[in-house]
Amino acid sequence: MKILFDFLPILVFFVVYKLSGNIILATAVLIPASILQVGYNWLRYKKVEKMHLVSLALVILLGGATVIFGNSEFIKWKPTIVNGLFALAFLGSQFIGERNIIERMMGDKIELPFKVWRTLNIAWVAFFILSGVVNLYVAFSFSEETWVDFKLFGLLGMTIVFIILQGIYLSSQIQNKE
Repeated sequence: MKILFDFLPILVFFVVYKLSGNIILATAVLIPASILQVGYNWLRYKKVEKMHLVSLALVILLGGATVIFGNSEFIKWKPTIVNGLFALAFLGSQFIGERNIIERMMGDKIELPFKVWRTLNIAWVAFFILSGVVNLYVAFSFSEETWVDFKLFGLLGMTIVFIILQGIYLSSQIQNKE
């Protein structure tokens, strides 16, 4: 349910675009949908995930520019910028503190050697970079409609495949440990 809620603004953007064929309108609807998502999280849980805040800031900034200037190129950069920021954060976590981001998120659930945590973290860095590059390629090499489809299905599909591969890798490392 949480994953569906995380994708709700993207889903709203997608549906409005498919119904109207207008990316400016879809972006104009995406902005309040994202604000409502963050507001709901704050009211319900009294906290907001950093990912949602970063995404909201970029939706307001780049989405606002898209709507004000009537230029869809601004919103097309959002997934790449988000992925780039996450790649930098994950990479930087290798050098700050005793544990990288992946170990901080999952370390209380499973115990793994330092090398495995580092490998997982670097794999996420590579995944974020790849996702950002592929987004730009699709956004500026294909039609607007293809990019909108890719934004929902392509990036989500890439993420699911990557998580499955990560699970297979983790499974092999846990078995090797036993």
